[in-house]
Amino acid sequence: MIRALVFLMIVLATPVLAVQPDEVLSDAALEARARTLSTGLRCLVCQNQSIDDSNAELARDLRLLVRERLLAGDTDQQVLDYLVERYGTYVLLEPPKSNSTLILWYAPVVLLGLGAVAVGIVLSRRRALPGAAPLNAEERARVDALLAEDDSDDAANHGEERRS
Repeated sequence: MIRALVFLMIVLATPVLAVQPDEVLSDAALEARARTLSTGLRCLVCQNQSIDDSNAELARDLRLLVRERLLAGDTDQQVLDYLVERYGTYVLLEPPKSNSTLILWYAPVVLLGLGAVAVGIVLSRRRALPGAAPLNAEERARVDALLAEDDSDDAANHGEERRS
C-alpha cells in the first residue's frame, strides 16, 4: 500500500508540460525547433516561465505563432526577430547583451565585488584597533575602590529586602 502511494506521488510530482497535443507539429524536426524556441521565450503573463511550461492562453497563442512561423519557412532567428519586434526583448528569457542591458548583466558582479571590498576594509580596520592599555597602579586602586563600594551597596540593599 505504501509503495503504491509513493509511486503515485512520484508520478504526480513530475512536471507537466503545457504544450497541448493539438499544438504538436507532425514534422518531428520542426516540432523540435519549435520546442527549442519555446523554452527560450518568456510567457508575458507569468513570472519568468517559458511559454513551453506555461498554461496561460497567451503562452498557447505564442506557441502556435512560433509553429505557424516555422511552417511558413522562417528560420529560428527570423521567428525570434519577429517576436522581439512584436513584443520587445522582454519576450526573451535571456535578454541580449547590449548597451541598454549592460547594467542588468554586470551590476550583480560589481555589487558583489564592492561588498567584498567593504568587508575587507571593515576587517582590516578591526584588526588595526589598538588593544586596551593595562591599568597603572592609581587606576587599579580607583577601580578596586569603586568595586568595593558597589559590593557594600549591594549587601546593604539585600539586607533591606530581607527585612521587608
